[in-house]
Amino acid sequence: MRKTDQMIEVFTDEYFMKQALVEAAKAAEQGEVPVGAVMVCDGRIIARAHNSTEQLTDVTAHAEIIAITSASSYLGSKYLPDCTLYVTLEPCLMCAGALAWAQLGRLVYGASDDKKGFMIHGKSLLHAKTKVEFGIENDACSEILTNFFERKRMLQKK
Repeated sequence: MRKTDQMIEVFTDEYFMKQALVEAAKAAEQGEVPVGAVMVCDGRIIARAHNSTEQLTDVTAHAEIIAITSASSYLGSKYLPDCTLYVTLEPCLMCAGALAWAQLGRLVYGASDDKKGFMIHGKSLLHAKTKVEFGIENDACSEILTNFFERKRMLQKK
């Protein structure tokens, strides 16, 4: 096959969100709230993360924060304007602030968080140039969270 005949694979938002769901499943297996994230730059995943607040005994160990730290380390830059973060749950205020400081280029999230999500206060919490998409793989992202909390409530009743 000649080089010009090679098929170039283009990954979609759905593909990357499914990768974030893999991370969310890892969190659930560890007893963490199942939120997963992947940071993508130039079509490649450069960071994978999931909530680790219980494991690290650190309330700031959200998937988004860990992904920012890992991506910044990988790129050697505290700014991420050419990156897209895929996260299974709408970021909280803390994470939105961190994403603003990182000057993230694009944020894509699956499930909305009507109680603690940053959109309660609006997109202005993010960097002015950050583009936002939401609802990607919403059903799967919502389901993993709902199932986790239902199991947790059942265990508490026993």
